[in-house]
Amino acid sequence: MTFKDNYEQWLKSDYIDEETKKELKSVKDEKEIEDRFYRELEFGTGGLRGIISAGSNRMNIYTIGKATQGLADYLNKNYTGEISVSIAYDSRNMSKEFSERAASVLCANGIIVNLFESLRPTPVLSYTVRHLKSKAGIVITASHNPKEYNGYKVYNEDGGQVTDKAAKEILDCISKITEFKNVKAIDLGKAKEEKLLNIIGEEVDKTYIDKVKALTIREELVKKNAKDVKVIYTPIHGSGNVPVRRVLKELGYDNVFVVKDQELPNGNFPTAPYPNPEQPSVFELALKMAEDIKPDVIFGTDPDCDRIGVVVKDKSGEYRVLTGNQTGVLLTHYIISSLKELNKLPENGAVIKTIVTSEMTRKITEDFNVELIDVLTGFKYIGEKIKEFEKTGSNTYLFGFEESYGCLAGTFVRDKDAVIGATLICEMVLYYKNKGLSLYDALIDLYEKYGFYKESLVSLELKGKEGQEKIQKAIENLRHELEPAIDGVKIVKKFDYKLSKEKDILNNTESVIELPKSNVLKFILEDGSWFVVRPSGTEPKMKVYMATVGKNLSDADEKMDNFNKAVMEIINKACEN
Repeated sequence: MTFKDNYEQWLKSDYIDEETKKELKSVKDEKEIEDRFYRELEFGTGGLRGIISAGSNRMNIYTIGKATQGLADYLNKNYTGEISVSIAYDSRNMSKEFSERAASVLCANGIIVNLFESLRPTPVLSYTVRHLKSKAGIVITASHNPKEYNGYKVYNEDGGQVTDKAAKEILDCISKITEFKNVKAIDLGKAKEEKLLNIIGEEVDKTYIDKVKALTIREELVKKNAKDVKVIYTPIHGSGNVPVRRVLKELGYDNVFVVKDQELPNGNFPTAPYPNPEQPSVFELALKMAEDIKPDVIFGTDPDCDRIGVVVKDKSGEYRVLTGNQTGVLLTHYIISSLKELNKLPENGAVIKTIVTSEMTRKITEDFNVELIDVLTGFKYIGEKIKEFEKTGSNTYLFGFEESYGCLAGTFVRDKDAVIGATLICEMVLYYKNKGLSLYDALIDLYEKYGFYKESLVSLELKGKEGQEKIQKAIENLRHELEPAIDGVKIVKKFDYKLSKEKDILNNTESVIELPKSNVLKFILEDGSWFVVRPSGTEPKMKVYMATVGKNLSDADEKMDNFNKAVMEIINKACEN
């Protein structure tokens, strides 16, 4: 079926409402119609994510309904007896409507739904699936994407995002639904009457908050001195406002100041068009407040409160947004060193990071004789490892993080959790403050001990069908035609995660990569620098991760500048060929 056939089918369907048809008829640009209809919105391991509008390649009640019918078919095929699904949603436009649509379809298929009364963070949904023993979970969010986007993430019964095998099986069920008339739905009022729909809230929140508080490592220090830490916090118009402030308040952090203009939920993100704590611009209002408040730390959480960005003052008095890698290595070191000091560090302790996350982590874990495990990009793979540890008893999970501002301690949640992140960051700031150090001082101390690691990420936006094709072609070019050296430095190792091959170029040997297949390439150079190329799973982008190691901060910066230029020259050439 061509995109035009698909477009016409929507216009003629009795199941598409007149308002949606009117929107479609108003689109005059053929390229725009093609982009809306050249494919079904792709259901991957992250579920769905796309622009909110009419069309098969967009987020709307019809694509949500179809995906949910597929999920319902998958659940009814794989489970017997009573099946329940828990659903949460964030502050984005249409999040509530999409969550109710998903609930309606599931209930119509005889599946019990636990739907939150109002917005909740993604990690709370992960916890709820486990707490209520649901067979699956759904959260409606597009994380840190711009306001035009929304998404639909699916979780398995363990509370982690569905991984490759389950995602493929769900996709197979979705692909069998060829007509909208095959999507069942029920009025939510009737679903409640038939005891198929439960509205949930505080009873779940309280147990979650109690478990977050129990992750405190230095309990006495926090109990006595939490009030000494001064914090500025911004929820960036998202779902973190209530739970983050609640847990900090209950732990005794009384000096938490919230950025008022970014406090309330708002799917248009009026003060932050790109509501991403990786972006320094989202902290402009917080930094103005800082002139008077003079906080020890500033942090912000994204709309679904699974990522956290941290701002600290450096030696010159300038505020700096820490990278996800910097926050992650600080927390890794704080957690491990504190557990060791308190004689609570298990012999089989493990830290988990993704393949694009800082190698400085390895130096820290080696120093404390803690195992470091690498997984593919995506927190679902960290959640999968936690489950494996529980089954085999091979390791005790200590901490996991990825460079994209996500981290997790504890095992009652199986996704990155900025509520937990905020709690541990406050404790870490308090610990260093008691020693007369700022968080920036602590970071410099780590650099001086383990090496001056510098990481960088470049995202190349390539929209539409042509953009997707260009990304795939560029990665194939790099897979087969990359020069043997970059800026005079030899490439010594090549990791091809699609072919599951690790090649030692110097010794001309190959070994098998024991990770799921993914269209990702990683190249390691003779001087310890490396870069990774992969397509984004959630945006029309190709991502290029780079890392170098310097003798000091300025040397690391200079090396990264030169390396970045050399790598991007190669990447741009691969995109053009």
